[in-house]
Amino acid sequence: MAALLEGEASGYDLAKSFDASVANFWMATPQQLYRELEKMAAAGLVQARVVHQERRPNKRLFSLTDAGRRTLHEFTAAPPRPGAMREELMVQVQAIDAGDTEAVKNAIRERVTWAEAKIARYERLRVRLLDGRTEEEHLATADRIGPYLTLMRGLAFERENLHWGRQALAILDRRAAPRAPVE
Repeated sequence: MAALLEGEASGYDLAKSFDASVANFWMATPQQLYRELEKMAAAGLVQARVVHQERRPNKRLFSLTDAGRRTLHEFTAAPPRPGAMREELMVQVQAIDAGDTEAVKNAIRERVTWAEAKIARYERLRVRLLDGRTEEEHLATADRIGPYLTLMRGLAFERENLHWGRQALAILDRRAAPRAPVE
């Protein structure tokens, strides 16, 4: 529902823009988005209208209802449940001494590459959100500040993933280096 605060959108548009808006803190497949839109429509939280198109299938555009806006208001007023980290890579790292060190290092390298790509994508989104303004100007004048605040968190999260990954690889490389004999 929060994604519809930007305005009316089709399920396809929401799925396409998901990576650029909320994927830094919430993962969902396009199929999950469509299922959730159907559930929200059935619950009266969103409404859909059909747009007839020539040479293309008709599309449904979704928008928030008053009930949906009230539900979002109630959601933002309630304290959030604590988040829980569930990270398979961390289990592999925890067990590295009993496992395949090179495979774990490769997984960490992949995570570093993933973090670099996400940082680049988020920086492009940041430029679009700022739209030529300084960060201070945007923070003071933007109609909606939530997207920028969540982007800041996504950037910090991926920068920390990058920092940790590089640090972990350096430590593992140092430990694998031949040691000089002690005299």
